[in-house]
Amino acid sequence: AGEVVEMKAEAGKPQAAEAETVPVEKKRILSTPSARRLAKELGVDLASVPGTGPDGKIKEADVLKFHEEGPPAPKITPLAAEIAKQEGLDIAKITGTGENGKITRQDVERALAAAKVVPQEAPSQVKVIPFEGIRKVIADNMHASLQNAAQLTTFTEVDVTEMVRFRDLVREEYKKDDSVKISYNDIIVMATARALMRHPIMNSTLVGEEILVHDTVHLGIAVALSEGLIVPKLRHAEKKNLLQIAKEIRELAQKAREGALAIEEVTDGTFTISNVSMLGMDGFTPVLNPPETGILGVGRVIEKPAVFEGEIAIRHMMTLSLTFDHRVVDGTPAMTFLNTLARYLEQPMLLTT
Repeated sequence: AGEVVEMKAEAGKPQAAEAETVPVEKKRILSTPSARRLAKELGVDLASVPGTGPDGKIKEADVLKFHEEGPPAPKITPLAAEIAKQEGLDIAKITGTGENGKITRQDVERALAAAKVVPQEAPSQVKVIPFEGIRKVIADNMHASLQNAAQLTTFTEVDVTEMVRFRDLVREEYKKDDSVKISYNDIIVMATARALMRHPIMNSTLVGEEILVHDTVHLGIAVALSEGLIVPKLRHAEKKNLLQIAKEIRELAQKAREGALAIEEVTDGTFTISNVSMLGMDGFTPVLNPPETGILGVGRVIEKPAVFEGEIAIRHMMTLSLTFDHRVVDGTPAMTFLNTLARYLEQPMLLTT
């Protein structure tokens, strides 16, 4: 039954008590006087204490047990308990909506859905590399190159089957001489030097307001080091035979790796070759090495079907890419130079004449 806790009446007027009574339902907590005294001393809310006396009456022992052990384990259905166990849920943190606050399967599923948040990744470790030394020099040069030159790149695919045979022939001829190891790159260097002499505008540099056309070829050969790229110069390349070129390129590469290059071996280049064939790449767009007018990109040699003498045959093919400064040279002379170079590689015996 409800307990009347307030009566509202206006002075001077009789009221119908039944109509104006505001009943408030108040849950009655059965407890012994000693239990109430102990709960007050310990600051325990009797509403949270399960009673073990008749009709659920709370006894002093119940208050003491609640204070020492905390609230009892929540009531939960067997299925809900199994799901919570498998998912690693703390049932003490789940509010039950079943009879007498019992935790049901639906309660567990709601708790699972609320707990499924994307875990935050641990912060990654960042290695700081000072932007200095060779890396900084390369960066400054490449940035200046792209900012200041009108760069254009053209590509051509070359049938180098005869170059492969020529290289193998030379290797066989000098197989007993360990100091002679001819590579495709050596042949390309020789062919490039010859082609530059036939197309001197490609062997030029733009300095200030003047185009300097050089009568000798100082070829830059890009060498990759762990700390960055360096470009030693093969000086007077047009005057050297294939064996001299092979020997000097290896000496320059060794000096580059040892950090022993002289100043004249890294300055005053007139043209550069960058070969990425050992990385398995085909074509790419090399960036000019200022103030040079051109740079040649060399791709890998790969066997593929091609038309040869009117028939499909497996041939050794290679992609060349030429980047040139359009301020200095137009497309036609630049591409004519590339065609001359391609012809030397397709018919390398021309290099011996």
